[in-house]
Amino acid sequence: MLFAATTAGCGGRSAGGPPTLKWYAGKEDSGAYDQIIARCNQQANGRYRIAFAPLPASSDDQREQLVRRLASHDSDIDIIGVDIPWVAEFSAAKWLAPWPADRAAVVTDGAIPSTVQSVTYKGTVMAAPFTSNAQLLWYRTDRVPQPPQTWDDMIRTAEQLPEGQRYIEVQGERYEGLTVWFTSLLASAGGTIVDDQGEHITLPEGPTKAALQVMHDLANSSAADPALSTTREDEARLAFESGKASFELNYSFVWPSAQKNVPDIATHMGYARWPSVVAGQPSHVTLGGTHLGVGAYSKHKDFAFDAITCMRDAASQSIAATVGGLAPSRDALYDDPQVRAKFPFADVLRDSIRDAVLRPATPAYDDVSVAIQRTLHPPRSVDPDHTYNDLKDLLGHAIKSEGLL
Repeated sequence: MLFAATTAGCGGRSAGGPPTLKWYAGKEDSGAYDQIIARCNQQANGRYRIAFAPLPASSDDQREQLVRRLASHDSDIDIIGVDIPWVAEFSAAKWLAPWPADRAAVVTDGAIPSTVQSVTYKGTVMAAPFTSNAQLLWYRTDRVPQPPQTWDDMIRTAEQLPEGQRYIEVQGERYEGLTVWFTSLLASAGGTIVDDQGEHITLPEGPTKAALQVMHDLANSSAADPALSTTREDEARLAFESGKASFELNYSFVWPSAQKNVPDIATHMGYARWPSVVAGQPSHVTLGGTHLGVGAYSKHKDFAFDAITCMRDAASQSIAATVGGLAPSRDALYDDPQVRAKFPFADVLRDSIRDAVLRPATPAYDDVSVAIQRTLHPPRSVDPDHTYNDLKDLLGHAIKSEGLL
């Protein structure tokens, strides 16, 4: 009896009652996740209970904690908030339970195709699309009547503005944001980093040098913030809100932030698709967002599949969007009046997500990303000819996990 009482309290699970499903994900402060959990717990009707297990805010720190626990076959992890770049790595390591075909059809139904592609590894759905995102161009309509169509146009336009208004804010620090910037530029120029199987580096010379040229031109122009090499998403947001930047490449969280912090500037805040690299060719930004996966060592996989089906349905994604400001992965929700009230730029954002590209789908993604960051930082040092050779060489080693980066 003593043994039974002890094990019943272990890890928050009850030996005689419904199981508690632990959802490990980055902390969310708006209350949207709490509402989704409450709704799905009610819908479960006592069969199971979802409990949130917060991870650090940083995606890198989240991954580190999850990798350590999953590598040790931790059965406490039932539901995982999976960042897009982790899908291939976690799938190859067999840390995610594959979705049975009938269940997979339910959780991918109605999702924007790019998000479905991002949860699929070697033809198998490994997670359920949940939230999505893509960067937009935010600009000052009182300084620039029309958004620039290309990066070259944007740099020239910014340089002609008065001093104190010229900056173009991008993510230039040596972290994942720098990889995202390069990946989006390369895709917009018509290139890719790896092949479809994620096994070989492609990096075509023409598109790659075109992408590197944009980085060089911006970093060495008067439109570059002197803090470019230490700028992340939040630093870019703050620079735009300070008034010293007229352009910002960033995610949709900057919209409600400006409405709250600088309403005078928010009145003149326009939005558009990311600028093109090649005139006349649409841009292709890097897909963002979070998926929901079932931990491979969970003792309650069937319940976890059921819970996720509820957590990413239309009602739950509507809560995530309207309460948390988290863009949906379901296409039709962008037409919902409540969602459009929260996202006045819903059409532009949906189009950008539809045309978005994935980060390299390789189990060696972490090494690939670090190789890009090391080669392209600081952006001011980028030289298209020399940097191209260095990047291709280092990525060739990274894709094979040759050496610790």
